Amino acid sequence: MKSYYKNKKILITGACGTIGSKLIEKLLLDKKNLPSLILGIDNNENSIFIEDQKYLDNKIVHFQLSDIRDKSQMDDHFNQIDIVFHLAALKHVVVCEKSPQDAVMTNIKGIQNIIEASMNNKVSKVIFTSSDKAVNPTNVMGASKLMGERLITAANSVSRCKTIFSSIRFGNVLGSNGSVIPIFFNQINQQIPITLTSEMMTRFVMTSEDAIDLILSSTIFSKGGEIFISKMPVLNIKTLAEAMISKFGNKKVNQIKIIGSKPGEKEYEELMTSEECRRTIELKKTFCIIPALSSIYRKINYRYKDEIKKNISQPYISSKEKKLNKKEIYSLLDTQGLFDSRMFNQNRRYWPGDKK
Repeated sequence: MKSYYKNKKILITGACGTIGSKLIEKLLLDKKNLPSLILGIDNNENSIFIEDQKYLDNKIVHFQLSDIRDKSQMDDHFNQIDIVFHLAALKHVVVCEKSPQDAVMTNIKGIQNIIEASMNNKVSKVIFTSSDKAVNPTNVMGASKLMGERLITAANSVSRCKTIFSSIRFGNVLGSNGSVIPIFFNQINQQIPITLTSEMMTRFVMTSEDAIDLILSSTIFSKGGEIFISKMPVLNIKTLAEAMISKFGNKKVNQIKIIGSKPGEKEYEELMTSEECRRTIELKKTFCIIPALSSIYRKINYRYKDEIKKNISQPYISSKEKKLNKKEIYSLLDTQGLFDSRMFNQNRRYWPGDKK
């Protein structure tokens, strides 16, 4: 796997986000198998400046202020690129609910711009990072991510194009901006109640390291049109809150307050539907969902190393999977870099209507 990226020219959209910045670090770890170029693009000027300063002495890594909504910019940046990791997106449910037109422009139109620029420039592979919220979506963000997956898969049916397009579905990346662990941590530090929407709430979770490993391995395996899903642990959010209080707080001060589920919020998450089960191949560390209409996606032999079985019997749903116990959660909370995003001191999340 290490040598796969040697001398490759790599472009990362959303390069200044939690996963993008750590992906760059990972690609630079193996000094014997370095890419020849890593171009990070993002539309956040301040973040671009900060990341650029970090790599002043690195001739491989470069950054460019750019917006995936602008197709002409994508065409320019994609020239001679081998691999594209498409991470840029509007990811927060609340933001997308309040600005659905922007979700469409970024998460749908932006992806189509990526697709067309990749085809025009004969990029070898494009990997799109999706979300568990794309499965049976109940909100704008999830629906836009689902459409993104469909566009990525459909791009493989263009016979004139040799680019391979595939998707990855993430669970909840622990410690990322806006995620629940930094919020709980800040509530504990401020000695205020831990707010929980429902005692039954469960989520698929992964560390940023898990997410990056999934990106890098799936890129190598991808043949075109698949959706890769990592086998990941499941948390009951109440058990997580209790474990964090025990580890960092005071049971007398930090009590759990049930505030009720938000509109459109699921008590569980799904990573694979019952229909998708019938066309899923289980690998050693991942599940691979084959395109539903695979006959129109060129002639692709969907065979992989480390295959375990085909056709999964049960949908991949967090409420039906084994949950981590407190001891296992304690170990997870010791993950290096997990609390990097707590610096902004966020201690709550709101939903449309909360401010009215």
